[in-house]
Amino acid sequence: MRYSVGERNSGPRSRRGASRLVRRAGVALLEAIVAMTILATAGIAAVTMAAQASKAVRDAGDAEDELRDASAFLEAVALWPRSDLDQRLGDRRQGPWLLRIDRSAPELYVVTLSDSLGSAPMLRTSLFRPDASHVPE
Repeated sequence: MRYSVGERNSGPRSRRGASRLVRRAGVALLEAIVAMTILATAGIAAVTMAAQASKAVRDAGDAEDELRDASAFLEAVALWPRSDLDQRLGDRRQGPWLLRIDRSAPELYVVTLSDSLGSAPMLRTSLFRPDASHVPE
């Protein structure tokens, strides 16, 4: 018995092969979807990590600028004479900071510069200012 080209592929064996091809195509599509999902998740994680790193660098730069400004102000305070320090004893707002001046000894002042809430001391120093009546001439 001779089959023509179209008849030869219509047997039960060829139907099983076609069915396998369709199932394999479905599995390949599922694998492609899973792979794309994994790549998308990894991409989102990488973008999120880069954004967080960028924010951390920006925050560190802002904190450094703030500390530099506070240091410059504290350098100016360190030049104040004893009379100015006595007038400013205690807590007072100085620009964006809270300045606290305490006298821990008759000739020793402790100057603390905190953030605007006064919760975290940024800088602290001690200043020696001799009493003018005790200075030898």
